[in-house]
Amino acid sequence: METTGRVSLGTIAREWGRIGITGFGGPPAHILLLRRLCVERRAWLSPEEFEDGIAATNLLPGPASTQLAILTARRLRGTPGALVGGACFIAPGLALILALAVLFLAGDPPRWVLGAAAGAGAAVPAVAVQAATSLVPVSFTRAGRGRGARARWAGYALAGALAAVLTGPWLVLVLIASGLAEIAVRDRGRRLARTRGHGPTQGGGTGRERPRRTRAGLLPLAAGLPALGGLGAVAWVAFKVGALSYGGGFVIIPLMQNDAVDRYHWMTDGQFLNAVALGQVTPGPVVQTVAVVGYAAAGIAGGLLAAAVAFAPSFLLVILGGRYFDRLRADARVQDFLTGAGPAVIGAIAGSALPLAAALGPGWQWAVLAGALLWLVAARRGVVLALLAAGAAGVIAAAAGLPLS
Repeated sequence: METTGRVSLGTIAREWGRIGITGFGGPPAHILLLRRLCVERRAWLSPEEFEDGIAATNLLPGPASTQLAILTARRLRGTPGALVGGACFIAPGLALILALAVLFLAGDPPRWVLGAAAGAGAAVPAVAVQAATSLVPVSFTRAGRGRGARARWAGYALAGALAAVLTGPWLVLVLIASGLAEIAVRDRGRRLARTRGHGPTQGGGTGRERPRRTRAGLLPLAAGLPALGGLGAVAWVAFKVGALSYGGGFVIIPLMQNDAVDRYHWMTDGQFLNAVALGQVTPGPVVQTVAVVGYAAAGIAGGLLAAAVAFAPSFLLVILGGRYFDRLRADARVQDFLTGAGPAVIGAIAGSALPLAAALGPGWQWAVLAGALLWLVAARRGVVLALLAAGAAGVIAAAAGLPLS
């Protein structure tokens, strides 16, 4: 997408900031608000351009709705627009989640705050299950109707679920392996089809050269960060969150939990549940959970550093790689990779519910979880309301003198 208009940076700051303030409800709400602004109200973009933007950002690691906000602002005013629009979209939710982190992670918070945190945290595993089940129909259809394709889909999903439960920080390797396996299978099918004279099979190649990955040069630099300790470790965890979150923020929850709780001991399991809940009830992507992790590790400076590093790959991918997005979408191997990695991501998101649930304690928390599952998965109702209701249940439990952990 190249720039076609001269919308002022002040307008971008105001409108993208407004979406950042009102964007409760996660990616679906963000996409709806951006579409109303850019397509329906201002007609800055055509419906086709906007849909192409959604498709392009879904090919990238990182928070897709944030990348869409950056991409649409880039479309209107180039790199300055991308920087201003992305920053104004992110800043309101970041400020709110850090303010809540100060309250919820205080050394001696009021009992009602602990109850609200314990209640909202109890609903988080249900949010993970809902996030996974909502992705199944599109991914299963994408796999194809063949028996082999559907068997592979199930295998990738199972591998992702097991990896989320058992492998912690190595989960991303399973996602990548699933994508590469699907490339190999479909490449072989295309070669066989050409040998038999039938031409490319469905999902066949386009003959176009794949674009180079713009983030490749970042990896050697980032790999040295854990050895620094302190803020270096915070930056390393945040980099992994921002660069490896294929398929949505929940897929990196097991990785983040392993680092924050088990490796660096910045948080307890219960505090991490609270962090994920805060990422859900505030405007912005669940990736902003990493700001709470950064705050737990090193205060406000750690929270700001974690957010900056986590969102940096999204800015770089969109600003440096935006011109290649059309070619990326047309590349058969990229599509094949996503066909394989997609079900593994779904399995990983569903699997993340198990270690999250394992952090629950008192019986009333399990009752809250059961109610959240009915609300979110069976009734398919909204996440924010479920977490607020769960938090209210926790306040009631605290007032009644029930144990909170």
